[in-house]
Amino acid sequence: MKHTAIVASIALSILTFLGNSGVAHAQADCKTLVKASPFGPDDQTGATNRITSAVTKAAAAEIQTGNVISMAYNLIDGVPLFGTRFTKTVLTAVALVPGAEFGKNKLTYMEDTYLSQSHVGTHIDGMGHIGIQDCYYNQTPMGKFVTQNGIKKLGLENLKSFATRGVIIDMVKVFQDAGKLKTNAACRTPCLDGGTVITEADLQAGLKMYNVTLREGDAVFLHTGWGDLFNQFPAQNAKYNGAEPGLGKAAAAWLAGQKVVLVGSDTWAVEVIPGEDATEAFPVHALLLTDNGIHIVENVRTDLIAADAASSKRATFFLSMTVPKAAGTTGTFVNIEAIR
Repeated sequence: MKHTAIVASIALSILTFLGNSGVAHAQADCKTLVKASPFGPDDQTGATNRITSAVTKAAAAEIQTGNVISMAYNLIDGVPLFGTRFTKTVLTAVALVPGAEFGKNKLTYMEDTYLSQSHVGTHIDGMGHIGIQDCYYNQTPMGKFVTQNGIKKLGLENLKSFATRGVIIDMVKVFQDAGKLKTNAACRTPCLDGGTVITEADLQAGLKMYNVTLREGDAVFLHTGWGDLFNQFPAQNAKYNGAEPGLGKAAAAWLAGQKVVLVGSDTWAVEVIPGEDATEAFPVHALLLTDNGIHIVENVRTDLIAADAASSKRATFFLSMTVPKAAGTTGTFVNIEAIR
């Protein structure tokens, strides 16, 4: 399915839902459409249940130099946005006019209004983001939990901490070493071309490169080089959003089988676009989020940690990621740091 067709399909679905919100509709059989959570029928947390105190303690051993590497982009107007998403920052300056200050110490202040949808910039997809029909993570019939101001189930407030081990897999080096790197001319640094499928074999080659074996509770990040287009905003926004290299379904299923808690990438959807099957919409999202409770983080800045891994020959780090517990939300902006 073309990118524009996907956007149109999503928009039509939203309009249909809004138009029929007051009309009774048949509830899908969620037990046949979505897998049950291994953490029980009442689970709303997802894969972060795997981040136990033991997992965090083991991950702390990754801190050797204390060097902190940023893996998030600045929140700023003008960056690439999917579909009709928007951002707008408004500054309110108070009492800056002479004579309008507060108190004898002449205090002034400024505040910001950030008008934005939550799935922009470096952000996390929550359990309430993707479903099959009206069935979401853990066979949840989401239709009955939707309100105008948020979802009553599967909101981000149910998350556990992401204090765990992070792993960077450098797909650019994998494809370079295999002699199959087909790059995009718009990239100023090496990158995989849009539509490039990342396979299970590619993931395993990237892990072998740094002698890493995935552990339960790991957070996996993919470096495809596509983030260079993000950094060229707004000039390359259309190119960035038009396609992307990313996970194929088999590779995503393999990661789920490793019991990771998160998959992130320097792309806007993590999965390959155009997809492997033109009749499916974002199948990797459904596989990771809906069926396995594994969070997706998009628009990750991976170039710095990938470069550090190449020089140090170490692809693992302690993941520090701040996720606001915004109740009833489907996603939010995140700040990610790799602590070496």
